[in-house]
Amino acid sequence: MAGRIRASRPSRGDRALSRGDRALRRWLADSTPVAAGGRAILLQIADPVVGAGVRRHSNFARRPQQRLAHTLMFVYAVVIGTERDAAVAVASVDRAHRTVAGADEVDRQRWVAATLFDSARDAHALFGDPLSADDAERVLAAYAPIATALRVPAEAWFASVAAFDAYWERTLPTLRVTDDARGIVRDLLHPRFAPLWVRAAMPLVRVVTVGMLPEALRRQYGFPWGPRERRRFRRVVRLVRVVRALVPGWALRLPGPLLLRAMHRAAARYAHRT
Repeated sequence: MAGRIRASRPSRGDRALSRGDRALRRWLADSTPVAAGGRAILLQIADPVVGAGVRRHSNFARRPQQRLAHTLMFVYAVVIGTERDAAVAVASVDRAHRTVAGADEVDRQRWVAATLFDSARDAHALFGDPLSADDAERVLAAYAPIATALRVPAEAWFASVAAFDAYWERTLPTLRVTDDARGIVRDLLHPRFAPLWVRAAMPLVRVVTVGMLPEALRRQYGFPWGPRERRRFRRVVRLVRVVRALVPGWALRLPGPLLLRAMHRAAARYAHRT
């Protein structure tokens, strides 16, 4: 990646990012993983327990972009935000999970956190800013607070990328796409009530989301993936790479602060209602 990430000494279970890790902070603040947000959600809900919880407690049909926005707020707040940002984000997740069956299961929440790290890593590799082996270790450590914020014990996160990759390879074959997951995907990738700008972006979102899925999971969801779809995916990837290369770094990092402000506004509205 551009500008080598300097080593940090994170404490597992604590927030791993120190103020001195400027290169690491910039990488983590980069909005490139937003392109893989749909992939992360489809991986998450391929766990039947997660899929059932999301289907019963999320309003995908009316606001399909809401879960992605809330997920991004949570990631930015916990990984690069202040202690106050993290506290607000964690409180919001705790409220949302109170009535969701399985929401406190360590295996479920570790899987959710794992999809966020893997999708961020894949997005950067695909769109032109891959991690070196050493940098991947530091980013994995920086993602540990996401897991602990989801009540995963610190020792249940991964001590190395090799351990993560072994877990990933073990877990993928256990995933099962249910009717709950398929219903969520219909609402997410073919939104009927979303704002016009969201619906206008969906053809590109669908191409990237389906193209980034593991092949076995793509088949379970029933997505077509022939020569035409592969060519379309390659064209979109080239386009995103070109656009990303032209966008200045500060602009790529802009969504984080904007989402954090939106998170605090939403928290203030909730506090006022209660």
